[in-house]
Amino acid sequence: MGGRAPNDPRQYDDLAGEWWRPNGVFSMLHWLAEARGRLVPPADRPGAVLADLGCGAGLLSPYVAGKGYRHVGIDLTRSALDQAADHGVTAVQADVIHLPLADGCADVVSAGELLEHVVDVRAVIAEACRVLRPGGLLVADTLNATRTSRFVAVTLAERVYGGAPRGIHDPNLFVAPRVLIDECSRHGVQIRIRGIRPAVPKLLRFLFTKHGAVPIVPTRSVAILYQAVGVKAPGS
Repeated sequence: MGGRAPNDPRQYDDLAGEWWRPNGVFSMLHWLAEARGRLVPPADRPGAVLADLGCGAGLLSPYVAGKGYRHVGIDLTRSALDQAADHGVTAVQADVIHLPLADGCADVVSAGELLEHVVDVRAVIAEACRVLRPGGLLVADTLNATRTSRFVAVTLAERVYGGAPRGIHDPNLFVAPRVLIDECSRHGVQIRIRGIRPAVPKLLRFLFTKHGAVPIVPTRSVAILYQAVGVKAPGS
């Protein structure tokens, strides 16, 4: 990666050709996007908005297409946003810590594989909750701030196996579930947490063959990956 520091957002420009490459280095982001998309219900009103924070190249788009939302994607990386726009996303270049969106404008807010990449995670969570309308749905997934998560996501995935781009994570930014639960609660969003992981048999096949999608399935442990789902209370 040309000597870039861990978590340097310029890495996504370096990797611009990888977003939609079948079985490329962003394969797991596709699997996670599919799992996140399953949590998004069909829109319940005309003109409903899905705000996709850290949307990258729009990997969530195939899994929410046809559900009735205007899919608005917010990201810093222009090269990724250009690809998101090609997949039907209304692309907005902005920092997720200062969203250029009105209070309560979104029926759904998605924050997929984003929170472990931001320096001020509480500020980003607050922004996500701010733009969510009362009764709206927040869906997120991220990496836990545990030794196990650091070992799997950084030591194994980046340095040993190479399944993730080297330096794509700064493990010091990984997010404990309690931080997400507490900050969402402060802004009127009560979330539930569950652990998730790739389905092991298909993951092993992928590791050996580099072919095929791998389902993301629930697990009792939140030690590595976890999903968060919650609804904003009326009047919040």
